Amino acid sequence: MRIPLALLSLTTCFCLTPLISAQDAVKADPKHYSVVSENSEVRILKAHYGPHEKSVMHSHPDVVAIYLTDAKVLFHLPDGKTQEGNGKAGDAMFTPAGVHLPENVGDAPMDVIVVELKGKHAATKPATAKPAAKPAKAAPTK
Repeated sequence: MRIPLALLSLTTCFCLTPLISAQDAVKADPKHYSVVSENSEVRILKAHYGPHEKSVMHSHPDVVAIYLTDAKVLFHLPDGKTQEGNGKAGDAMFTPAGVHLPENVGDAPMDVIVVELKGKHAATKPATAKPAAKPAKAAPTK
């Protein structure tokens, strides 16, 4: 009886470790993430990945991501699945809170501004929130 219980405990720990240990992106991966600005409503991060660079498993609250460069990303999820993401320079998209390990699978560097929502904005997300089907184009700067 002790061996099956020990195996169950070990398996549970192994499966939950990525979820429990998923940290703040800046703390977990300062090589790729830096804080640009922060206040009580948002934290703005700059993410930079060289070609074919990978992050570590980390978490974000609800975010708005703005691509500064074209990007081809593969998101590794805690359950072992992957999700592709592509963006063009100027695209912006909402992404609900989650845990992932991003990988730049493109041949060029990737730069993204990540606006993490805090406080009442993050707490009042609708139950049906999903990433935008088509990224919004940012207005041109003058």
